Amino acid sequence: MSKITLAGTAGFCYGVRRAVEKAFEVAASGKDAVTLGPIIHNPQIVSRLAALGVPEISSPEEAKEGQTVIIRSHGVPAAVYDALQGREIVDCTCPNVARIHRIAREVTEAGKVLLVAGNPHHPEVEGIVGHAKGEVYVFQSEAELADILSKLEAEGHPDIAVVQQTTFSVSLWKNLQVIIENRYTNAEKFDTICNATHLRQQEAASLAQKSDLMIVIGGRESSNTQKLYEICAKKCETAAVESKSELDKSQILRHNNIGVTAGASTPADIIKEVLTTMSEILENQEEELSFAELFEQSQTEKLYNGKRVKGIVSNITPNEIHVDVGAKQTGIVPASELSEHGELTPDSFHVGDEIDLVVVKVNDQEGVVTLSKKRLDAEANYNAVCKAFEEGTVLTGTVTDVIKGGILVNFNGLKVFVPASLASDRRMEDLSVLLNKEVQFKVIEVNDRRRRAVGSVKAVLQEAKKAKQEEFWQNVEIGKVYTGEVKSLTSYGAFVDLGGVDGMIHITELSWTRIKSPEEVVHVGDTVEVYIKDIDYDKKKISLGYKKEEDNPWEIFKRDYPIDTICPVKIVSITTFGAFAQIIPGVDGLIHISQIANERIAKVSDKLAVGDVVDAMIIDIDYEKKKVSLSIRATLNAEDDE
Repeated sequence: MSKITLAGTAGFCYGVRRAVEKAFEVAASGKDAVTLGPIIHNPQIVSRLAALGVPEISSPEEAKEGQTVIIRSHGVPAAVYDALQGREIVDCTCPNVARIHRIAREVTEAGKVLLVAGNPHHPEVEGIVGHAKGEVYVFQSEAELADILSKLEAEGHPDIAVVQQTTFSVSLWKNLQVIIENRYTNAEKFDTICNATHLRQQEAASLAQKSDLMIVIGGRESSNTQKLYEICAKKCETAAVESKSELDKSQILRHNNIGVTAGASTPADIIKEVLTTMSEILENQEEELSFAELFEQSQTEKLYNGKRVKGIVSNITPNEIHVDVGAKQTGIVPASELSEHGELTPDSFHVGDEIDLVVVKVNDQEGVVTLSKKRLDAEANYNAVCKAFEEGTVLTGTVTDVIKGGILVNFNGLKVFVPASLASDRRMEDLSVLLNKEVQFKVIEVNDRRRRAVGSVKAVLQEAKKAKQEEFWQNVEIGKVYTGEVKSLTSYGAFVDLGGVDGMIHITELSWTRIKSPEEVVHVGDTVEVYIKDIDYDKKKISLGYKKEEDNPWEIFKRDYPIDTICPVKIVSITTFGAFAQIIPGVDGLIHISQIANERIAKVSDKLAVGDVVDAMIIDIDYEKKKVSLSIRATLNAEDDE
């Protein structure tokens, strides 16, 4: 006989019981009252209150003159209390939630940034945010937390405080807490997950581990009920129901050990009705079975949709394979159910092969059962994704589709959605460049009910970048040479990616000659060789050198242009006392007015103009002051000597 085990913590927690009792007391008093939002996330309780004359409203403005307003157990923002001033209020906010409101107000008034671990659309979290007096951020995944911390670090926020939604996942919070501690050692962390929630989740996981089937009772809008479903679904087959009417008779009859738990907002009478109905289903089944049916069940494998079986290949056709699954029906696996691509090649399977399958459809009238290998593989792949989510493992897949809002990555036949904002560690306008490319990603969210997962390529890239940064700062030293890529240009220089860390080449370091823009020397995307010129360890800033000493025009001049050298020079400017001429780019010399001609001249412009190219002799060099004296007159005298 099947066994039903009810979790000891199933049903109302203290905060919910307190809220429900106070609401029904108001209803019994005969007051004209309303609840601001559902008093708890349970449709049956909400309906009962409405039947007693206490309906639900969605905003303070909907309350009529003279009506008593009941504040829901999830709490409300501070602005709602302001809007209800002058009215009679019955505050049913859970004491644990009220404590978080107080923390939110106090830490933000003290100038700290508040971080809230929870669902930003849940009324409890909206209420918490509404009590903060300063900057506040909400997150519910590792990727979201990492983005927030990076933003705060970039903005230089030194002080943060962290709270959690009372029904937040305990196991997920442990992972998130490690991230915070590694990046913000002075973060003030408050433990605000309800103890009843913690115990309920622990017991549900333990019970699911020992059960074939778990029934989770509670409202679909209930956050803690949803968390219970997610926890149980990872351990065994799980069904979520709001009432006895949603029980699946065939599902109950397929299992021997059935566990039952319920959310914190599920009334005791609903739990009792579900348990009674389940017991009746099992009792009636035993009474209805005839000896012949019992004998047939003992002799053949009982098949049902979703059952996992092992099949022995008995025949292979171009479009399907036939298998023996130890039942009276003939097992058929269509080619479309063999693999993701739906192909059946001659070498795919052989008669006698044993394969794992799942039942898709049982047709007793035709004596056929349709099976699928592809769906079982998909289940295994989904389980692998869930395990990767729990352990933070990096997975590898191929981008197969670009869709609205992101990309789909194929992981062993399972498509994981990656939002556009998490497809790269840089902003990407055109995601199609990722098509057919292999990417690494981390799973940041799973939805057991819909069998879907959300991934982040950005998280992997950021972790790799962080590892590179740590390695860089451990090994960097002045003078060390790196090869990097030019990431961006500004009016004052170029930023170069050295492998996770950016350094800047100042415009004066780009060229030995005077330039107006970095674009005269480098462009975004260029690969350049640079050296470390200066390091600011406190601000994590790197100054880079680019121009090389061997390219120094003064070194070239010193090597190739000794005194008495006659060379062509270009006049670049005229003064009253002479003319400046370029010998080579970066080295100019002065032709004094007395050295322009053999005869005395009154004005330099009588003999020279800007742009003229003339022969001149180097007659003096001051390397320390970087001054060169030139003479045209000396070249004329040299000609006369000849």
